[in-house]
Amino acid sequence: MQPLSSCPPADLRALSGVLTDIDDTLTADGAIAPEALAALQRLHAAGLPVIAITGRPAGWSEAFALAWPVQAIVAENGSVMLRRAADGSLARDFSQDEPTRRANFARLQACAADVLARVPGATLATDSPGRLTDIAVDHSEFAHLDEAQIQAVCAVMRQHGLTATVSSIHINGWIGKHSKWSAAQWAVPTLLGREFAPQDWAYVGDSTNDQLMFERVPLSVGVANIERFVPQLHTLPRYVTRGERGQGFAELADALLAARAAG
Repeated sequence: MQPLSSCPPADLRALSGVLTDIDDTLTADGAIAPEALAALQRLHAAGLPVIAITGRPAGWSEAFALAWPVQAIVAENGSVMLRRAADGSLARDFSQDEPTRRANFARLQACAADVLARVPGATLATDSPGRLTDIAVDHSEFAHLDEAQIQAVCAVMRQHGLTATVSSIHINGWIGKHSKWSAAQWAVPTLLGREFAPQDWAYVGDSTNDQLMFERVPLSVGVANIERFVPQLHTLPRYVTRGERGQGFAELADALLAARAAG
C-alpha cells in the first residue's frame, strides 16, 4: 500500500465517482463521522456521484439512503439497492426475484440456527431483523469472536451453500452470486445510465470483504484502520490514507477535489 498522498493528481482527475464501504469507512460505532458526511456533501456539490455498498441490511440502510447525499446504498452485499425516487420517497430494487428470495430465506434461517448451535459464543447481529436476503453474525460490534470462531462460522455457512465474507464487524452469509463487484456493475448503469468502467471510479474500504473491489478497481483506497486486517488480506488496496474511518474518507474526497480544481 502506498500513501494516498503519492497518488498522481492526473489519476484522481480521471475519476468520475466514488464507490465506498460504510462500516468503519464512513462510520464509527454505526454512526457516520461528521468528516465523512461533510465530504459526501462536498463531492455531491461538485457533481461527483457516490455509491455506498455495504453488508448492512436493507432495514438499517433505508434512512441513510434518504438522508445522505449519495446516489444509492446497495445493501446486503449487492442484493438490495436503496435510492431516493424523483418524488423524494424511497425506491427499493432487488437483484433476485421474489420467489428466489422467499426460498432462500428459509435456507438462511436454517443456516443461522446451525451456526448458533455449532459455534460456541456465536450470536446474530443486532440488525438481523432488518435483513431480507442474508444473515449476519456479530464478531466485533457488540460481541467478540476470535479468529478461530470467525473461521468456524464461515465454515458452517459454506457447508450450507452460502457465500461467507467477513467485514469489520460482522460475518455475512448469503445465497447467490451477488457481491460488491456485481453491485457496482448493477448500480452504475441503473443510476447513471452508463456502463460501469472500473477505471473511472475510486473504491474505498477497510476490511477483508472489500478485497474483490481492491483487486478489480485500479484506484483502490484503504482507510488507515485497514491495518487491523492486513494479516488476513490476500489483496491490498493500492493506496492507504493517513486518517482512519471518516477522516480517511474525507482525505480521499479532498485529494480528489483538489486534483480537479488544479486541473
